[in-house]
Amino acid sequence: QLQLVESGGGSVQAGGSLTLSCSFSGSITRGVFMGWFRRASGKEEREGVAVISNKSIFTAYADSVKGRFTVSRDKTKNIIYLQMNNLKPEDTAMYYCAARKTSAYAGLEEGSYDYWGQGTQVTVSS
Repeated sequence: QLQLVESGGGSVQAGGSLTLSCSFSGSITRGVFMGWFRRASGKEEREGVAVISNKSIFTAYADSVKGRFTVSRDKTKNIIYLQMNNLKPEDTAMYYCAARKTSAYAGLEEGSYDYWGQGTQVTVSS
């Protein structure tokens, strides 16, 4: 089992920056593949934003955030981060941290992940 807790959301103006954090704990914290997803208001599905492998060797990003967002991982503290720069109004969403049961690589598909946090809201005004 794995518990995920996101923090760092807030309201910013377009062009601003935020850093989201996801701390995780449980019986399988070592070696899990993790990612960030978001769900905009009125949408049912979560959109994959960024993913990172357990040793940070592999990362992948949605085209909409490439060059603006950076995912990273602190193994010593069981935390992953999402640095978000040059935020746009279309980035407004609830952001979720997710994890797989294993270290096996996965993409940005919501269905590939087993554990989810409660989310943290990001609002970008124009």
